[in-house]
Amino acid sequence: MFGRIAILGAGAIGLYYGTRLALAGNEVRFLVRGDLEAIRTRGIRVRTGDHVEVLFPAKACADANEIGPVDLVIITLKATANDQLARLLPPLLQPGTVVVTLQNGLGNETLLTPWVEPGRILGGLCFVACMRTAPAEVTCFHTGMITLGEFERPLGEQARAVARLLEGSGVVCRLVENLAEARWRKLVWNVPFNGLSIAAGGVTTDVICADPALTAEVRALMEEIRAAAKALGHDIPAAFAQRQYDVTPPMGPYQPSSLVDHLAGRPVEVEAIWGEALRQASQVGADTPRLALLYALLRSLDQRRRPSGL
Repeated sequence: MFGRIAILGAGAIGLYYGTRLALAGNEVRFLVRGDLEAIRTRGIRVRTGDHVEVLFPAKACADANEIGPVDLVIITLKATANDQLARLLPPLLQPGTVVVTLQNGLGNETLLTPWVEPGRILGGLCFVACMRTAPAEVTCFHTGMITLGEFERPLGEQARAVARLLEGSGVVCRLVENLAEARWRKLVWNVPFNGLSIAAGGVTTDVICADPALTAEVRALMEEIRAAAKALGHDIPAAFAQRQYDVTPPMGPYQPSSLVDHLAGRPVEVEAIWGEALRQASQVGADTPRLALLYALLRSLDQRRRPSGL
């Protein structure tokens, strides 16, 4: 069903999943910016524990027109780069192209509708811990899984076909009927750990878990997200939040993706993760004072760290 696949965004997530798909025998092309020469000369390296896999040659392209129309587009761009979709996405589309967004936060599927019919849009959530540790190199601390759902409709054969593709590439994939609820479940981890890693001064997740005050704040933020989700009609069990915490200490000194961007001086997905969650919570009257404070802090820090004019 998916003869040609385009990975739109070659950061840690894009390189990791694109490599998994390519090593399984699929035709995968990566849209790349900074690592283009490294990928072309050395390929892509994925390190999981002591195991290293190399994809060489890897089909890396600098321009979407060079890739051309494909059967499946997997978007792994940061949500802060969504203003580039109008330029990057159309050259990849043909009748029947399926588009999956694996981006963080809320609202990313809706942003695709000017170019893609809603019936061909899927959303995925990556419960994985990956870091780009060198040019064209990714280290995976926790392989996790992808949760996949269809945009504003029940599951169909389209989502099942993408799930089969991922599973055949060694990626654990769980299908969900309610994509919106799944996105709120992802926020249970992303809001506290991505946010506090920046707000606490640039610390890794092991530091957060070892600090009683920060741990208490993690749990309080998790509860606010659960409460906001419930007000929106999404019931997230307390046991789920506990599991999200429990998987974190074994990751060791992990830098969440937002911290990586912050330390590099790149824009952080403040609006997609914290801002949109706060706005939706406010619309239904959910009380989220900790989320509001964290959002304000992150927005201020993000604006002050960016180069002038960005």
